[in-house]
Amino acid sequence: MNAKRKALGRGLSALIEDASIKPEASINEVDVRLIEGNPFQPRTQFDEETLEELTRSIKELGIIQPVTVRQLDSGNYQLISGERRFRAAKRAGLKTIPAYVRRADDQGMLEMALVENIHRDDLDAIEVAISFQRLLDECKLTQENLSERVGKKRSTVSNYLRLLRLPAEIQLGIRSHEVRMGHARALVNVEDPNVQLLLFKEILHKGLSVRQVEELVRKIRDGESGESGSKSRTLPTMPIEYQKLKKQLSDHFKTKVEFRRNTRGAGKIVIPFESDADLERIVGILDRLED
Repeated sequence: MNAKRKALGRGLSALIEDASIKPEASINEVDVRLIEGNPFQPRTQFDEETLEELTRSIKELGIIQPVTVRQLDSGNYQLISGERRFRAAKRAGLKTIPAYVRRADDQGMLEMALVENIHRDDLDAIEVAISFQRLLDECKLTQENLSERVGKKRSTVSNYLRLLRLPAEIQLGIRSHEVRMGHARALVNVEDPNVQLLLFKEILHKGLSVRQVEELVRKIRDGESGESGSKSRTLPTMPIEYQKLKKQLSDHFKTKVEFRRNTRGAGKIVIPFESDADLERIVGILDRLED
């Protein structure tokens, strides 16, 4: 039991029953034409540049790490893990590919693919969270079982799962690396999705650090307010209707209109201009509004 616990966190090979078998005894060269894709593949996005780099590496050095497949009744094989290597091998023109051949039912196959996927270094936080959620939903694991299975603390698992509660726009920002995991963990502590989105836009606009976002979130949760605060402190309390109006005015005047509003609701609308000619343009728009 102790030996098995020590194996946790080392990847797929440490989690399957026959992990003690020597690799050279379990690797086969499999015809790539006989390998079918994994219908349970948890990854949906593959970076084209890194895939091309892997293709060049395989052309020069071959495949260092075998893929994992299961044999079907038809005699063909189905990919369990190693989707990037499999794709790159086909691009490189390989006829065969080294593979571990396993036996697994559909649920076992899904679990194996998800667990290996979680241990990849290039996954974004949302991909990890989705994999965790699928293990809970489709493999009927509890959070405690899941944390043991993937070798991560239960609190870590919970923090990833909470990211899936964020609005889709923020999740996309995490996937595209516009915001870091630390930013996201701070944002999930805000209950109002509209305020989460406002903070997210402030992070992008001002390049706020994780510590700055954590401080803003703390003030929101503690109910601290006051006119003496900076604009970034008061902006998250602005109703979403004001944000929509701000965008409409910015589009209408073709300049970045600013709303400055304190916690009591008083404030001002600022229409900036870049030159005398730009000011005349804006005044002309205002004049037309009076007609």
